[in-house]
Amino acid sequence: MQIPQWNDVLEAHSRISAWVHRTPVLSCQAINKIIGSELLFKCENFQKVGAFKIRGATNAVLSLDKALTENGVATHSSGNHAAAVALAARNRGIKAHIVMPETSPRIKQEAVAGYGADITFCTPTLESRESTLDRVVSETGAAFIHPYNNFNVICGQATAAKELLEDSGPVDIVMVPVGGGGLLSGTAITVRNMRPETRVIAAEPENADDAFRSFKTGVLQPPLIPNTVADGLLTSLSPLTFKITLEYVDDIICAGEESIIRAMRLIWERMKLIIEPSSAVPLAVILENPQIFKGMRIAIILTGGNVDLERLPF
Repeated sequence: MQIPQWNDVLEAHSRISAWVHRTPVLSCQAINKIIGSELLFKCENFQKVGAFKIRGATNAVLSLDKALTENGVATHSSGNHAAAVALAARNRGIKAHIVMPETSPRIKQEAVAGYGADITFCTPTLESRESTLDRVVSETGAAFIHPYNNFNVICGQATAAKELLEDSGPVDIVMVPVGGGGLLSGTAITVRNMRPETRVIAAEPENADDAFRSFKTGVLQPPLIPNTVADGLLTSLSPLTFKITLEYVDDIICAGEESIIRAMRLIWERMKLIIEPSSAVPLAVILENPQIFKGMRIAIILTGGNVDLERLPF
């Protein structure tokens, strides 16, 4: 398993810059006062497809040799990665074949279809996702773009932290939520190269804590059945993202469901930003552990804003 190097990230940023937004970094004095720290939020909820995922998907799709794109690309995803691959494929002028669980939010199904992708539905299990994807790839010959266990996807995700550190100035900590670990891996690689003195801390729901358990034991742990409002963090680390996490990440800290909901509402109310629950997990960790973060300057990537407004958790 090859770990991306800094030059790979620089090349990815150059490759995708015309296709993604350079999202702003915002702060909120009211939230800073509540927690006793200075927080800087990289607003990937303003990104194309409403999430950071377009970075990795675009880099992966644009990196494919022309011969590999003749039959399009394929992936499985319940939401943001599906939309990102669909848009990246449309931008390159190729077909996207997306496998989505039949329980995927309707708004996300409509977004994927709106980008022109062919959707194949499956039952909401990883086994069903993978077997259905295998069938689609076999029938179409499409190239598989894994949501996070993919070298070029990780390089693309790393560009969010690159922009963040360029725009924020020195920070003590960079925090991101962790599910499959693509964003965490890319962020850690970026921070270690741009600001090696800065710590990288991942935030994870207590009810979906396989990354935390893997990090603490040093052994990739099988996922338990996750049950969290942070629906974007239901996936588990892959061999590649686990390897990068062990090498470059300083810590993983978990937060409870009530804190995640409180943090999400706090950002909605005080910053007037629509974020999805997964984006709120880093702030939830800080709210639960103010003594760890007091007085520090902390940069957080708000990963996305695709939330079903008919089913808010608060």
